[in-house]
Amino acid sequence: MSDEIPLIEAPKSRLPLLAAVVVVVLAIIGAVAFLATRGDDTPRATGDDAPAELSKDKPVKLVLGAVGASDPYWETLTEAAKEAGIDLEVRDFADYTQPNPALKEGELDANQFQHIVYLAEYNVANDDDLVPLGSTAIYPLGLYSQKYDDVADIPDGETVIVPDDDSNQARGLLVLQSAGLIKLKDGGSIFSTVADVDTSASRVKVKALQADLTPTSLPDVAAAIVNNDFVEDAGLKFDDAIAVDDPSDPKAVPYVNIFAVRAEDKDNPVLKKLVEVYQQTQAVLDGADEASGGTAEFVTISQADLEASLREVEAQIRDQK
Repeated sequence: MSDEIPLIEAPKSRLPLLAAVVVVVLAIIGAVAFLATRGDDTPRATGDDAPAELSKDKPVKLVLGAVGASDPYWETLTEAAKEAGIDLEVRDFADYTQPNPALKEGELDANQFQHIVYLAEYNVANDDDLVPLGSTAIYPLGLYSQKYDDVADIPDGETVIVPDDDSNQARGLLVLQSAGLIKLKDGGSIFSTVADVDTSASRVKVKALQADLTPTSLPDVAAAIVNNDFVEDAGLKFDDAIAVDDPSDPKAVPYVNIFAVRAEDKDNPVLKKLVEVYQQTQAVLDGADEASGGTAEFVTISQADLEASLREVEAQIRDQK
């Protein structure tokens, strides 16, 4: 960068002037950064100047947030979107806590990384109104172990890890219950937490960790629930799961993965076209399925039904508070 400038304390009488200069400089930097992100020549998918029609010769800029965007099928989606007149940028995020705030603040036009339960919990916790735009797939959640090949081999009293975010924690606990490792008070629900484990009736102890850290716990514990986004990065194979939930269960609808947008953009034709490209491009579906280790169960659920499921789960969450 530039040559080092010695730090010299400014006289007090000049501090207000320096502060004003700093404010101006920061404002200029912010404006330049905004323009660089937005692009002057390419119309955006959202906003007052969003076009009503798409053309391959005059593509529309759309920024999509994802977790695990290094998977090859995202590039396949980008190319397919280009043919439909969408200049798609897929922006990668390190963990699940980031894409929804980025969408809310306008850094993204849409995101695709979460299921309905996760979105409902985010909306209620943050008094937000993000909505589902379209469905992608339901992915079974798996229990993995580096010590045991079968759930029955796990000794009583061992420790099993689940993700600590509310939605995946509850789902992970239900997997453990189905596998006969624990008992949940009142049978469990999409709101169950580690505190709901009936320890006296359970075979194992359960602890919660941040989702991206559950794979790293495997050498030290009996088993761990690992979200699909982190399975291969952890050197695991989807076929290695010693227990999974059932994505064909009608109760699994709240766990369908979705494209999410701001409420004011739910009827945006460009965003809806992106969902259509995803759902109808076989190469994209094949790539997504391959990235999931063949576990993806693709579903096409209407936007109205997705919204209805979201509102129902949100209402249940509020009732729990």
